[in-house]
Amino acid sequence: MSSRRAPRRTLLAVGVLTAALALSACTGENTGKSGGGGGTNFVTDAGGISTAARDKRQAPGELAGETVDGKRLDVADLKGKVVVLNVWGSWCSPCRAEAPHFVKVAKELKAKGVEFVGINTRDPNKQSAVAFEKDYGVPYPSLYDPAGKLILFGFPEGTLNPQAIPSTLVLDKEGRIAARSLMALNEEKLRSMIEPLLAEK
Repeated sequence: MSSRRAPRRTLLAVGVLTAALALSACTGENTGKSGGGGGTNFVTDAGGISTAARDKRQAPGELAGETVDGKRLDVADLKGKVVVLNVWGSWCSPCRAEAPHFVKVAKELKAKGVEFVGINTRDPNKQSAVAFEKDYGVPYPSLYDPAGKLILFGFPEGTLNPQAIPSTLVLDKEGRIAARSLMALNEEKLRSMIEPLLAEK
């Protein structure tokens, strides 16, 4: 009986995530909250960027699968580098607004050991995602996650997890979640999430 319930719970969880993302998608709003609470151990600054202290960071779950261009990617293989994860959808206006900033910073920081990975979600037609990447000249891969499964299962409870579209998370060199933004970013804010992690020894 429990084996029959598990798929139902999974479907319910995916439904809840989809509804939550639908409510928060493309708002570009800053909640203005500070402090983690609930055992999350993070602090949110006035600009809406949340960070976790080095000794409080947690690794994400498995973030692997097929990319928008049909290749295989496992984020765990990028350990040792600072990794920027950007959750986006081709239909999302704030995602389009921030794309040029991500492209510029990704190109400029690659030589310094920074890797960018997109997580494309809620795009049932992969061609829309392909067209987005082509339009903006995106130089990095994006995992294709139309149902939001990677977002739901890839980030443990209590971590800095994506809760809106767009969301951006930065992993430190040990592969742990160090910073998160739940809104569209400009170049300055994006760099402010990355540069402290590059400086860590």
